[in-house]
Amino acid sequence: MATRILLIDDDFELHELLSGYLGRQGIEVSTLHDAGSLEKRLERDRPDVIVRDVLMPGVDGLTALGRLRTAGDDIPVILLSARTDDVDRILGLEVGADDYIRPG
Repeated sequence: MATRILLIDDDFELHELLSGYLGRQGIEVSTLHDAGSLEKRLERDRPDVIVRDVLMPGVDGLTALGRLRTAGDDIPVILLSARTDDVDRILGLEVGADDYIRPG
């Protein structure tokens, strides 16, 4: 069975890039463009890992992650952010992220 990733990001170009690359590696990628429907999505489809942007309109990545962890959900989450401040990385890990990636 292939690894399944849920990518949550409002950047459509990034969705295409990551979906194509990961798909060629045998990884199934599904996408959401905001975190508003994350809980409903997880009720019907549980990926192996969530990769999500920190800075998004509406519910940001840290808030969404905090809600998951408060609800007792331990699904692995990798935060993705262009922000370079170490404080952001530390905060993300303290909120419950399994990793924090800064592309580039």
